[in-house]
Amino acid sequence: MLGKLDEFMRFNETALSLRSQRQTVLASNIANADTPNYKAKDIDFTAALSTAMAGAAQPLKTTAPKHFPVPQQSAGTLADGTPLQYRGIVQGAVDGNTVDMDVERNQFADNALRYEAGITLINSQIKGLMAAIQGGQ
Repeated sequence: MLGKLDEFMRFNETALSLRSQRQTVLASNIANADTPNYKAKDIDFTAALSTAMAGAAQPLKTTAPKHFPVPQQSAGTLADGTPLQYRGIVQGAVDGNTVDMDVERNQFADNALRYEAGITLINSQIKGLMAAIQGGQ
C-alpha cells in the first residue's frame, strides 16, 4: 500500500526537489553577479524531470564512515546527476561575467512561484487522501 502512495506523490515530490535544486543554482548566479569570469548556470527543468520520472537511479548519501563513497561527479552536474547548462550571454561584461541580474531575478521569482504551486498541489493531494481515509466527513 505504501508503494501506491509513493507512486501517487512521486511526480510532485520529484518536481519540488528539482525546483529546490534549481533555486540553489539561480541563487548562486545572483550571489556571483560581481565575480569576474563567472558563467551563469541553469538546469533544463523539463529534461531533468523527464529523466527523474523515467527512474534514473539517484546516488545514495553516506551517513557513516563505513558506507561506500558516493561516486565522483563532474563539476557540470548537480549531486543527483542533473546536468548544469551555461546560460547564453545576453549582455557581455568586461570582466567576463555572464550573469544578467534581470534574467536571474525573473528566473528566481518564476521558479519560486512554481515551487509554491507545487506545495499547494501536494497539500491538496494530502487533503484528498485524508478525506478518503476519514470517509469524507
